[in-house]
Amino acid sequence: MRIDLSTAPGSPERPNEDWTSVALPAGGPGGSPGQSGVIVVLDGVTPPPSETGCVHSVPWFTARLGGSLIELSGSRPESPLREVLAGAIARTADAHRSTCDLSHVRTPQATVVMVRWGAERVEHLVLSDSVLLMEGADGEVRAVLDDRLDRVPREALRSHATADVYRNAEGGFFTAAADPGVAARAVTGSTPRREVRALAAMTDGVSRWVDLFGAGSWADCLGVLRKEGAEGLIGRVRALEAEPEGPVRWKRHDDAAVAFAEL
Repeated sequence: MRIDLSTAPGSPERPNEDWTSVALPAGGPGGSPGQSGVIVVLDGVTPPPSETGCVHSVPWFTARLGGSLIELSGSRPESPLREVLAGAIARTADAHRSTCDLSHVRTPQATVVMVRWGAERVEHLVLSDSVLLMEGADGEVRAVLDDRLDRVPREALRSHATADVYRNAEGGFFTAAADPGVAARAVTGSTPRREVRALAAMTDGVSRWVDLFGAGSWADCLGVLRKEGAEGLIGRVRALEAEPEGPVRWKRHDDAAVAFAEL
């Protein structure tokens, strides 16, 4: 088994709001290392420079949520990933419920990619616009996407005030914030372990190599990860972001996080 992960801030002047981790138990169900594991990748949602109702930062939130997701997904292997996400959101909310207004639409929140594998199956969960790539035993690469943000009118997202109308609302898009019920909105699935050769989870600060810059296909993206590693792919993104005439989505330089696993 090969595991490679990396994360980098979009700007040295701002804290990195992305978060990623991998957990590999010493022995899976059959006692063999590598038979089971979990990857979690979070993209913290940068709030506008205004009141959020919370005294904590986005990195505080992503670290709390991510740590809970890693712990719960490993300690409760029988629980579906939606239940794991709901439990982690509830635990994180409880950690600052007494000090913060968790009903505020801009309370700290994050996109989520989580993938867990065992001896028999590979389970996945995607919430909002981070991406999971799954390479099959035949070499075909499939992107697992939650495309609800893409369906929101682009003009509505140009303003924080109008974007708030669509945030965690019917007809809009969903992120992990303070309501455990949002876990039911996540895109989930399960695949036989024998049909999965490799996995890659990434925030949109990395997936832009494909969906913004058009530098290659999802299969090409996985190929770069296999050959150049996680830092190599992020480096390619940074080079494209530095081109003055290149396209821009929200930010010219975004936080980036990616985790790659060959099973």
